[in-house]
Amino acid sequence: MGGHVDHCTGCGHVRISYNSCRNRHCPKCQQIQRERWIQAREAELLPTTYFHVVFTLPELLNRLCLYEPAKMYKLLFNTAWSVIQSFSHDEKHLGANTGMITILHTWGQNLSLHPHIHCIVPGGGITNAGHWKHARSHGKFLFPVKAMSSVFRARFVTALRKTIKELDKSFYNDLFKTSWVIYAKRPFGGPKQVIEYLGRYTHKIAISNHRITGITDHAVTFRYKDYRDESKNKVMTLTAQEFIRRFSLHILPKGFPRIRHYGILSSKRKQKTLPLIHEQLNSHYLKAEKKDWKQISNDLGYNPDCCPVCKQQTMVTIISFDRRGPPDTTFIQSLLQRKQPLAVPQ
Repeated sequence: MGGHVDHCTGCGHVRISYNSCRNRHCPKCQQIQRERWIQAREAELLPTTYFHVVFTLPELLNRLCLYEPAKMYKLLFNTAWSVIQSFSHDEKHLGANTGMITILHTWGQNLSLHPHIHCIVPGGGITNAGHWKHARSHGKFLFPVKAMSSVFRARFVTALRKTIKELDKSFYNDLFKTSWVIYAKRPFGGPKQVIEYLGRYTHKIAISNHRITGITDHAVTFRYKDYRDESKNKVMTLTAQEFIRRFSLHILPKGFPRIRHYGILSSKRKQKTLPLIHEQLNSHYLKAEKKDWKQISNDLGYNPDCCPVCKQQTMVTIISFDRRGPPDTTFIQSLLQRKQPLAVPQ
C-alpha cells in the first residue's frame, strides 16, 4: 500500500509510516473508522435505557454458514429483527415501534466458528400516534427470553426452508431438537456504557494483536477465555496452517454489511424520529461533527505531527513511496544532507 518517510525538523529523527490497508478484517486498520462510527452513534443516543440481546445460531448450522455465508447471515439479521419487531408491536410487551443496532460476530475466543449477532435495543418506542412509550419492565428486562427463543427458532427454520431447498427433512427435525439461545444481558447503566460497549465490539475482528503471545515458523500461540470453564484465561497453540484456516472462517463475503440499523434507528427513519423523540424526552439531538484522521488521533491522545523522540518539533514528510517499499537509508540521508526535507520524489 506504500507509505511515507517523516523527518523531525528539530532532533532529526526519521520515521517510516505505512499507509492503512483499510480492510475491515485487519487488526491494525480499524481505529479511525471505529471512532468515526462511535462519534456518529454517540450523537444519536436517546436518554433512555438500552438493552443488549444476543441471537446465536446452533452449531448444527455451522457447515451451512461456511458454504452459504451471505444467505445464512442475512437470514440471521432478518429473523432477529423480525422477532424484536413482533414483540415490540405486541401490546403485552410494548405496543410501539422500536429500533435496534446489530453487529455480526462469527467467532469464539478460540477462533472457532460461532455465528451470533449483538443487538442494542432502546427501552421503548414510538406509538402509531407519534408518542414515545417506555418499556413496561421498569428497566429490568426487554421481552421474555424463552418466548423469543421459540419464535426465533421457528421463523429461522421456516425462512431456511425457502432459501435452501436442497436440505433433507431430517436435518430440519434435528434443528428443532436443539435449544436455540437468545441471551439477554442486563440493561446498560446509561449512554456512557452503551458507547463503551460499541467501542469494544463494532469494528472488532476475530483476534487482535495483543492476544498473540508467540509466533514461530510453524505455530502461533495466543490467549483466550474458556467460557465453558468459568471464563478462565488460557493459552492455545495452533499450527500456522490451522491458525490461518480458523482466521479465514471469519472473512465475510465482499460487500456484506456486518453492522445494520433497523426501525426508528435506521438511516431512512432516524432523521425524522430522533429529533421527535429527543423533543418528547426533553433532550437535545446534535449531529456528530465530521473530523479528519488527525483530529481523531489528537482526541485519542496521539499527535501524528509531533516528534515521538524530542516531543517538541514537527514531523515533515520528505518522501512518499509505493508498494515496492521505502528507499534505503543512504538515499534518505542524501535528501537530508541537501536540506530538502519537503522534496517528495516519486
